[in-house]
Amino acid sequence: MNWGTKLMIGMGMFMAFIVVLAVLMFNSKTDALVDMDYYEKGLNYDEEYNSKEQVKTDNAAPDIQLSPEGIVLGFKNSAVGNIRLMRVSDKKLDKKISFETNPDREFAVVTTEMVKGRWRLIISWNSEEKSYLYEQEVNLQ
Repeated sequence: MNWGTKLMIGMGMFMAFIVVLAVLMFNSKTDALVDMDYYEKGLNYDEEYNSKEQVKTDNAAPDIQLSPEGIVLGFKNSAVGNIRLMRVSDKKLDKKISFETNPDREFAVVTTEMVKGRWRLIISWNSEEKSYLYEQEVNLQ
């Protein structure tokens, strides 16, 4: 085999490789974007940043206790807000829950019906006329 034939075989294999990658990319069901409304979130970033900093300033990070039955969130003061549980690998499994703490300043999230594994827990709440935002990775068992 001469060098021209080897060159053509090499180019053909490279082109086949590129075509296979293109087909895999177009058939992929996942999207790299975590949030479809990323532009709007970018516009509201200052508010989100201030809420995260308020948690640090007031030392108001919630106490998170994990168990096989669920997640118990303990707050410094009574709170009203929203909880988002995001499964990064599958957006269809994401959950959004509104909550209000009980007299013990706690709220329990039942996770027995949820897929086990790593989740992103995002808690946004209002307490004593202040807005807070806290994020943490949790591993459901």
